[in-house]
Amino acid sequence: MKDRRLSPTIRTIIIITIILLGLMLTGWRLSIPNAAAESGSVYQQRIVHSADGIAKFYMGREIAKVMGHTEALWLERPSRATVEQPQQVLDALELKPTDTVADIGAGTGYFSFRLSPLVPQGKVLAVDIQPEMINILEFLKKENAITNVEPILGSVTNPNLPDERVNLALMVDAYHEFAYPREMMEAIVRSLKLGGRVVLVEYRRENPLIPIKALHKMSQRQARKEMKAVGLQWVETKEVLPQQHLMIFEKQAL
Repeated sequence: MKDRRLSPTIRTIIIITIILLGLMLTGWRLSIPNAAAESGSVYQQRIVHSADGIAKFYMGREIAKVMGHTEALWLERPSRATVEQPQQVLDALELKPTDTVADIGAGTGYFSFRLSPLVPQGKVLAVDIQPEMINILEFLKKENAITNVEPILGSVTNPNLPDERVNLALMVDAYHEFAYPREMMEAIVRSLKLGGRVVLVEYRRENPLIPIKALHKMSQRQARKEMKAVGLQWVETKEVLPQQHLMIFEKQAL
């Protein structure tokens, strides 16, 4: 007799679809907290800009528009396992069972819930700025009886993480959308323990053949420049993914 049970991926997609429909029917909308005032000359507004950006530039890079909660199913697409190879990312992190990991821009928890079993005595702090995504995270956490994932509603300037408690902060295809990258990264650095790591996974801007919009890619050179600006030391870039850089940075003693 054939096994008629749904695969975990299909089941998650169905659950998220139901949640999104419920949110739309009850009048939920994308809500991003008001940002702080611009930080002097750190950011520049330009009239001429990409249709995929927010007309705001940081260290020569235009900031991309945020992917809203209405596109949540894209994060759970079955092809992601093949195209992005998330298991390779998880293996490259070399986590300890007691680590505290911050998944910044967690979305539906695609990585948060995969990180969970790797830190059974630790914790995954799943941060997102959209209340709708937090709602999905809370539902899936309860649905799957997961106890070590903690959804956290952040703002565009602060992930609301505890100071000096995080071993590793992971950002997968998220950093390039931060409206206030300087403030966000300074707050993330404060949350790291000494020796704590930041891992950026970003589509390679250097390769024009990768079928992703340009503003949703980052070059290794640009990423290293921006992380250096907040005091992070580049450690290595692991080119283990088909289309993305996996860049590792470390918080070191001043």
